[in-house]
Amino acid sequence: MTAPQSRSPLPHHSLQVFHVARELLISVREAQIRDAKLRDEATRAAKGACLNIAEGAARVTRSDKARAYAIARGEASEVGAAIEIAVLVGAASAADEAKIVALASRVVAMLTRLIR
Repeated sequence: MTAPQSRSPLPHHSLQVFHVARELLISVREAQIRDAKLRDEATRAAKGACLNIAEGAARVTRSDKARAYAIARGEASEVGAAIEIAVLVGAASAADEAKIVALASRVVAMLTRLIR
C-alpha cells in the first residue's frame, strides 16, 4: 500500500507499519465478528493502533514517538486477543483469526523496532 495520492503526505504515510495497521483495521471490519462487544473492542483497538501510529510519526522527540508507538503496540495486541476470544466463543471464524493475528503480530513486531 502506498500513501493516498489525493492528499498531501503526512508523516505517518511514510511508515510501512501504518499501512499494515490499516490492513488490520480492514480485516477486523471484514471479519464481521458476531459478538457486538468483541466486535466493538476489536474495531476500537484497530482504530487506536492506526491513530497512535499517526500520532507517533508526528511527534518530534524520540521519547514522545516511543510512547505513542507503545500505545499502538498495545492496541494491536488487543486486536489479536479480541479475535482469539471471538473464535473461542463461536463469534468469528478460524480463518479470520489466522489473518488478523498474523497482521496484528506484524504490527507489534514493526512497532517494537520503532520503539527501540
